Amino acid sequence: MFDLTVCPVDADTLPEEAPDTVVSCTSMVAGIVHELLTGIQPGDLLRVTGDLVQPQTPGAPARLTVDVLQVLETALVPALREMVIDRFGDYCVIFDADTDAVPVFTARGTWVGLADNPDAITTLIDIHERVHGGDDR
Repeated sequence: MFDLTVCPVDADTLPEEAPDTVVSCTSMVAGIVHELLTGIQPGDLLRVTGDLVQPQTPGAPARLTVDVLQVLETALVPALREMVIDRFGDYCVIFDADTDAVPVFTARGTWVGLADNPDAITTLIDIHERVHGGDDR
């Protein structure tokens, strides 16, 4: 699961306090998950197509099941001090200078969880290994 932030074409004319539109997304296409982990960066202009699934509970957000993801325009490469993707064996982690929390994925793109801080990464991976036996790496 991942979130897609939608910015209007005229975003520069909106007030600073205007909220972003965030769409919760999923995908069963391995290439999309791989592209999200290795090729997409904040600010890239994307075209995303798929099926918008209405929530079963009123008031809950809809979810977009992504079938196709195209990069229309790439953003400038962020400085490494802002965000770094690192490997922990068969796992990938994303360090972000703006937060202590660390997202953890398998190298194939399966979501493992969110470590509260860098010191909790090993514990999260150990729990994932015990529960899943390393089958989804």
